Amino acid sequence: MEDIEIARNVLKDDIRVVADKIGVDEDELILYGNDKAKIADLQLERKGKLVLVTAINPTPYGEGKTTVSIGLCDALRKLKQNAVLALREPSMGPVFGIKGGATGGGYSQIIPMEDINLHFTGDFAAIESANNLLCAAIDNHIVKGNELGFHRITFNRCLDVNDRALREVTTLVSKTSFDITAASEIMALFCLARDLNDLKEKLGNIVVGYTKDEREIFARDLKVQGAMTVLLRDAFRPNLVQTLEHTPAIIHGGPFANIAHGCNSIVATDLALRLGDVVITEAGFGSDLGAEKFFDIKCRRGNFKPDCVVLVATIKALKYNALVAKEDILKENVVKVQEGLVNLNVHIENMKKYSSNVVVCLNRYDTDSMEEVEVVRSFCSSLGIDFEECSAYSEGSSGAIKLAQLVLNNLERENEFNFLYELDNTIYHKIATVAHEVYRAIDVVYSDEAKEKIEQLQNNGYGNLPICIAKTQYSISDNSKLLGAPVNHVLHVRDIKLYNGAGFITVLTGDIMTMPGLPKTPNYEKIDYVNDKIIGLS
Repeated sequence: MEDIEIARNVLKDDIRVVADKIGVDEDELILYGNDKAKIADLQLERKGKLVLVTAINPTPYGEGKTTVSIGLCDALRKLKQNAVLALREPSMGPVFGIKGGATGGGYSQIIPMEDINLHFTGDFAAIESANNLLCAAIDNHIVKGNELGFHRITFNRCLDVNDRALREVTTLVSKTSFDITAASEIMALFCLARDLNDLKEKLGNIVVGYTKDEREIFARDLKVQGAMTVLLRDAFRPNLVQTLEHTPAIIHGGPFANIAHGCNSIVATDLALRLGDVVITEAGFGSDLGAEKFFDIKCRRGNFKPDCVVLVATIKALKYNALVAKEDILKENVVKVQEGLVNLNVHIENMKKYSSNVVVCLNRYDTDSMEEVEVVRSFCSSLGIDFEECSAYSEGSSGAIKLAQLVLNNLERENEFNFLYELDNTIYHKIATVAHEVYRAIDVVYSDEAKEKIEQLQNNGYGNLPICIAKTQYSISDNSKLLGAPVNHVLHVRDIKLYNGAGFITVLTGDIMTMPGLPKTPNYEKIDYVNDKIIGLS
């Protein structure tokens, strides 16, 4: 059966029953029907331990971080643990583009998957509205006299659809562009705000343009941050849904990891840690992107110290990193699996720089041979790294029980958690540190424009912000074609953007785009409405 059929055949618990499992009363819910709700503010102390699920570099076949995260949390609850999921909301760009949805797969899903993968509770629409209200305020101010002296506008409109034609747009006021909503600064700061007052302050701190003498113009100068907060008020409350096995799942926020910081909201993770004893969360794409930003940006801002990292790999991904052709990817090839281990090794080394508790999880497929699996198990054993398989896709929680037990063993140990760089390092130093330590680059090359902007940011007092490097997800380098563990490569920094509202500096590398395009054969061709049912959604 397709994922959507599996999800549709499960009898859902009433969301009030799901909430009761984690001690949330009905009067603390804002109901969206009987299968999803938003959770009001709860004044509770943090009590949970935090587990981050990340992965090796993604491939066209999918690595299954979300599937593993859901299966792991279901298995923990089967082991009588008070476990809670804290995941991102899907963007409709990938849903209709190339990647598909983000609700897991097979017998390891969150539901209602149709709603979550599409409009859900309207959070993305609210973020779009707030973002584009700010753009309208900028243009209106300029048309009505430009008292603030806009000479250069630096804030873009956004839309939650892949539309490459909107990368360059001419309006009545200026030449501008659209970002996809998941790459917008509003999405980023929305997920890094602690409460509504903090959200309002962050909105006001957005640098929207510069005067002729390069003085910053802030959103607060337009007196629009209050109205933006009003638009985001309801969206700022985390969403509660459930897995196929009725495990509570808090879903909120959805920044991309190849462009933004790739993690769900601070308020959602914080809430999960107040309600659960073990919290399973994930960071987007490979650990070189999502996990690095989870640690160096989100954990700083939210004062989180994760207790364990689960690093997901697949046999198909290891073969892909050994340059196995698509038509041969399902054929047994122990030699190529061994060759592909170089990519897994890089990610293991990277995660050990942040956390002493690292578990490698092989997301198991029926096409994986015992010999191929044993190669990965033996490799991890030789490194002294805990290893376990997961078959939650086909077996649900039963296929993740051993992984859950291994994670619990790790949670009993003290974890040595570290950041990769200090905030008072220079911008150049922070970029170089990530480039050398995580991407294994031998050098960083900057465009003249990037160097000029870095100098300006340092001189204007923004040098102590964390960095958010935007690059391809398919390689540890900035070149998507360099698979495995490339060496002697150079990181190319072409532009710098100040996300002062979000509180970080975005570093654009290679040919990464903030508005993706659609592939030749988009996912929307598979999605249809037939006999009163949605089909083809995954």
